Amino acid sequence: MNPLKRFGIDTYMLLLMAMVGAGVLLPAQGLIAVGLKQVTWWAVSLLFFLYGAKLDPRSVRSQLMNWRLQGLTLAATYLLFPVLGLIFCTVFGPLLGAQVTLGVLFLAVLPSTVQSSIAFTAISGGNVPAAICAASLSNLIGVVLTPLLVTLLLNRGGVSTGPEAIIGIAKQILVPFALGQILRPRIGGFVARHRLLTMVVDRGSILLIVYAAFSAGTVAGLWQAIPALRLVTLAAVIALFLALALIIMIRAGKFFRLPEADRSALLFCGATKSIATGLPIAAALFPPDQVGAIVLPAMLYHMSQLLVCAFLSQRPRR
Repeated sequence: MNPLKRFGIDTYMLLLMAMVGAGVLLPAQGLIAVGLKQVTWWAVSLLFFLYGAKLDPRSVRSQLMNWRLQGLTLAATYLLFPVLGLIFCTVFGPLLGAQVTLGVLFLAVLPSTVQSSIAFTAISGGNVPAAICAASLSNLIGVVLTPLLVTLLLNRGGVSTGPEAIIGIAKQILVPFALGQILRPRIGGFVARHRLLTMVVDRGSILLIVYAAFSAGTVAGLWQAIPALRLVTLAAVIALFLALALIIMIRAGKFFRLPEADRSALLFCGATKSIATGLPIAAALFPPDQVGAIVLPAMLYHMSQLLVCAFLSQRPRR
């Protein structure tokens, strides 16, 4: 067994780092970049089709009545995080530069993770149906709410948040999800039995998007404009952001006297951010040459949350 896996450093994490390196050192250009964009679009659509085919609406409906947990999770994702993002951008913006600061704010309005939050909740012995409901609702709402929050909070040129962008996101994410739900009675059992299929599509689409985003940034000469000191500063800011989010979720679970199982679901659904949903939204909203810098904070946050949450999920059992 890989000893690093205990701390969240598994093959997927190493592949993420490899895609970042490949995008910087061997960027896709020309026809390859165009083909990569098409493959990535369809991979993300397939991913959300599989999500729709796998999600049981009955489990979601039953957990909607757990209003304290669901309300706290949504409030953390779409109220607490945007406020923290504004504060962090105000305080650290001069050190990070305009585009990276924009990326921190974009990170703040992303929905919760689906796969990771559910997995960590299960490992910790938490309320898995509630985590499924919270993560699914967060992502479905985020398809519409994230672009609207981008419009509200960013309000700057180069951000495409008009009806065309939202329709494009809906076509890529919501329509395949709805189609999966419609076909669930026929194919839901097959998808549930073949979990490896969903995992390969999930992680594969993320790897493709990461490579495409960092390739576009490299071709545009973006990385020469981001000094090493700024990257180190960004890593420290993201670490502080994650630590603060985790502490607030732990305190909120205790303050509102949630059952122990619900506290785990709140912790892992409320403090995590999804790049599976966030990266396609970023690609639809921002110019290709800016996507790499804008998703960089989300990438660092994603890697950090995997490491920290993998450790925290083991604590109840130990």
